[in-house]
Amino acid sequence: MGSATQGVDGKMGNCSRRKWLQVGGIGLGGLSLGGLLERRARGEGLGKAKSVIVLFMSGGLPQHETFDPKPEAAEEIRGQFGAIPSKTPGLLVGELMPRTAQLTDRMAVIRSMVTGDNAHSTSGYQMLTGIPHSPLNRENAPPGRPNDAPCLGGMVRALRTSQHGIPAAISLPMRMANNNGQDPWPGTDAGFLGRSYDPWLIDCDPSLEDFRVPGGALPSEITLDRMGERRGLLDRFNRQADRLERLAEGQPLTKHQQQAIELLAGGRARDAFDLRRETDAMRDAYGRHRFGQSVLLARRLIEAEVPLVQVQWAPVDKNKPNGGGWDTHEKHNESLKGWLVPVLDQVYSTLIVDLEERGLLEQTLVCLVTEFGHTPRFNAQAGRDHWGNVFSIALAGGGIRGGIVHGRSDKDAAEPLDQPVRPCDYMATVFHCMGFEPETILRDVEGRPFPISRGQVITSLVS
Repeated sequence: MGSATQGVDGKMGNCSRRKWLQVGGIGLGGLSLGGLLERRARGEGLGKAKSVIVLFMSGGLPQHETFDPKPEAAEEIRGQFGAIPSKTPGLLVGELMPRTAQLTDRMAVIRSMVTGDNAHSTSGYQMLTGIPHSPLNRENAPPGRPNDAPCLGGMVRALRTSQHGIPAAISLPMRMANNNGQDPWPGTDAGFLGRSYDPWLIDCDPSLEDFRVPGGALPSEITLDRMGERRGLLDRFNRQADRLERLAEGQPLTKHQQQAIELLAGGRARDAFDLRRETDAMRDAYGRHRFGQSVLLARRLIEAEVPLVQVQWAPVDKNKPNGGGWDTHEKHNESLKGWLVPVLDQVYSTLIVDLEERGLLEQTLVCLVTEFGHTPRFNAQAGRDHWGNVFSIALAGGGIRGGIVHGRSDKDAAEPLDQPVRPCDYMATVFHCMGFEPETILRDVEGRPFPISRGQVITSLVS
């Protein structure tokens, strides 16, 4: 029978098989001592990225109007917007991204991303997990077997421990879902790693005046005295590990109770969520809307040493065409020019500059990604439809070489011409930047080993 140990594979006899429980969600994060030693032997920490911020443009980031314009193509393909030069020689970007154009020397643009899938939930599953969905092109696909590979955040929670009482992977400000938020995408949780490794989903709106730390109230059955007792147990963790394990097993907490205690346990955790500590100028720079303030919150969370924060696109106004999102089946040009690309250009460029000025960009990997691109030709509703045959993403900071363009698409941005990149290769590159090679082994809830990625690191992008 296989070991039931979750997390990083360890080879330390009984120690690797013991279940190290957390008290109030603080401690070793479910990792065995053997796993910790093996991680050190593999050289974890050699990657430059201490943290990762994923900006996921759910709905589909259009390649033609962003990172892969085709100014020589016919108007029905290139669209009504022009292309402008960037800081990277030979790299043109869409004219709606003037601020981003001045920062491409800090970025690597991948123009040959491929999923071969034109459905939001199943192409998204690939970009979130690095594993193709079975079958492809299945819209409104539910989570669960056989498509229960863990998402990037779930694997990061298994590889990295929490700091200052904050979970190691956080997703905000809303979950990615079909049917107006009723059905979550597959690949948004920890899958077969187990629920304890789920990224912490925070459904919030940090732009609200009364925004406060989520879970800011203790569950009724958890008193301050009890919380203090658990903190005291934590202080004696190294000396009384066996006793701690027995006590924790005797006092199980629900997931939400544990999250509340994690946040309330330390001042630094609470401070990370307090956007009032930011200047008005900084909050204005990110934009006083849900997406902008969520990205600002992400920066504060990585300052508090959270290893991974994923920010989903949050529509500025759901009453706009296409629900205010990137799924622009109609009024594509109006949507891009009116609110989509200007907001992205403002928020993304502000984040890059903000991290750089704080000395954090070199240790923070910023991934601007999406589930797929958009069709080369417009449809009858003046929109572009789903397109997974080729699209663009961008990486910056955290061990990524700036001023790089990887791969090419054809004259219509319809197919890759060379150097196609699969989601597993993107995932392998992210993990490499974090100090973990693709062959690093995790174990599922039944003790079966699996590699964190079956892709190859895009070596031309990493420094």
